[in-house]
Amino acid sequence: MAEQAKTDTALLIIDMINELEFEHARAMTPSVEAAADVILGLRDAADTAGVPVIYVNDNYGKWHLDRTGILDHVRGKSGAPIAERMMPRDTDYFVIKPHVSGFYATNLQALLPRIGVSRLILSGIAADICVLFTAADAHMREYKMWVPADAVASSEKEHRKWSLEIMEKSMAADTRPTHELSLDEWLRNRG
Repeated sequence: MAEQAKTDTALLIIDMINELEFEHARAMTPSVEAAADVILGLRDAADTAGVPVIYVNDNYGKWHLDRTGILDHVRGKSGAPIAERMMPRDTDYFVIKPHVSGFYATNLQALLPRIGVSRLILSGIAADICVLFTAADAHMREYKMWVPADAVASSEKEHRKWSLEIMEKSMAADTRPTHELSLDEWLRNRG
């Protein structure tokens, strides 16, 4: 049985162990690097608060890979420097996803209730694809969400902006950036 979280909140880090070898990846890299800095700060705060950290990562169509295989697959690719900084620790959960949503065909929907999580902090890439679809599935499962605007990246600012607007307006997600809302404040805010 999974260990119970100390809080009802989990930090999801979506697709940050990434090849960054797709169309628009080069344009996206600066915003991914900026988001990585914020996510690492959130991860440190999560450690202090006893909030579990769950990496939710694409399998790159490599169906035989496990966590170690995915980490090895990214080495030597364009995204390797960011992936090295974002490397999951042994204490972090690692969920492999085959498609855009962190919930679709993964064990995330079984893991979260087992560790007592009902609130999610979503971070990662891309805000307008994988983060957005994960947020939609989380919303349908009635999770409260914080998607810090500075902890997600997209290939274009407009895409990030409208995806955050959708998550805020249609999914009741809080999208304030981390300089406006801290993890401690999010944990205390029960509204």
